[in-house]
Amino acid sequence: MIYLAIREFGVLMLWIAGRIGEFDLVTALTVWDGQWYLGIAAGGYADTPDTLADAYGTQSAETPLAFFPGYPTIVRWAEHLPGLTLAGAALLVSTASGVLAAYALARLGRIVRGGSPVAGYVLVALFAAAPMGVVLSMAYSEAMFCALAAWALVFVLERRWLWAGGCCALAGLVRPTVVALVLAVALAALLHALRSRHLPSRVGAVLGAAIAPAGLLGYLSWAGDWIRPQADWLDRMGSWTELQENGWGSHFDGGLATTRFAGTAITRLDVWQDVAAVLVAAGFVALLVFAYRRRLEWPLLVYGAGVLVMTLGSAGLMTSKARLLLPAFTLLVPVAVALARRRTATRALVLGGAAVASSWFGYCALIIWENAI
Repeated sequence: MIYLAIREFGVLMLWIAGRIGEFDLVTALTVWDGQWYLGIAAGGYADTPDTLADAYGTQSAETPLAFFPGYPTIVRWAEHLPGLTLAGAALLVSTASGVLAAYALARLGRIVRGGSPVAGYVLVALFAAAPMGVVLSMAYSEAMFCALAAWALVFVLERRWLWAGGCCALAGLVRPTVVALVLAVALAALLHALRSRHLPSRVGAVLGAAIAPAGLLGYLSWAGDWIRPQADWLDRMGSWTELQENGWGSHFDGGLATTRFAGTAITRLDVWQDVAAVLVAAGFVALLVFAYRRRLEWPLLVYGAGVLVMTLGSAGLMTSKARLLLPAFTLLVPVAVALARRRTATRALVLGGAAVASSWFGYCALIIWENAI
């Protein structure tokens, strides 16, 4: 209920703005990458609409492979529910995924060091009211990925290794950000296997670590066979990375592009979209430092830091960084624990303000700013 209340508040504000500005709400919630996901859900990778293109305005037979198959596959299945259009199915899948993520986050807030039921509820609210929380209500794969990642990390803390590995494997079919999740899950499982004296627990941990990267490796291998069927295995596995770089300019450069972008945005201060992207990125870096100082459980810290490194260390569309940082929800845990110890009025003021700010940010990103998602 907390999650849905905050997210529906954001959608309601967007709907009201649409009535005033004369734009369609469903169209706004299915723009940009959402059109790619809908196209793949409708026709598969081999039959996406010709109107779709990469960042350079081109489309080849391989271009749709840049988008992982998990989310559009579930959308295609959901479309068979009575009364649903394809766009309605996509929004329903995102909403349901967000609810599943909320349950995982509520549980995570209870079981972390210093956690409590109230901390879990606050964590859910902070996640739903993130700056780019609007993407959780869109035809995008973030909500589904966050749900699988959150449950995987819950199972890591509860030492249920097969469940953790299974959720991680499924997340590997949804977004490439799973690299950070695989690192956290596999490392935690292997360290447990080395330290545990209980043989069944050790076996389960090893199996969980082995399962964790299966989804990612499986998709990269399948996509590589499509892109370069005659190449050797290593080249096929790297084909997806080249596809991203050639089609969207996305590649890991150690943060050089992000640093240049931040320097330009800060010195000019005349493009609010750029400044907002830099402020969100800086806020997540500050959250990482805060989480480290508050001794956040190391698997959660490793995962959050991994998402941060992957996002800020890559070139590409800089203004989309706020969206790409959304899966770094573990960095919100110490804030939730701290807020849970405050008075109810303080929590309500902070979380209410965050919800309002999130709705404003989402409106700007979707309607006013260009290419912000």
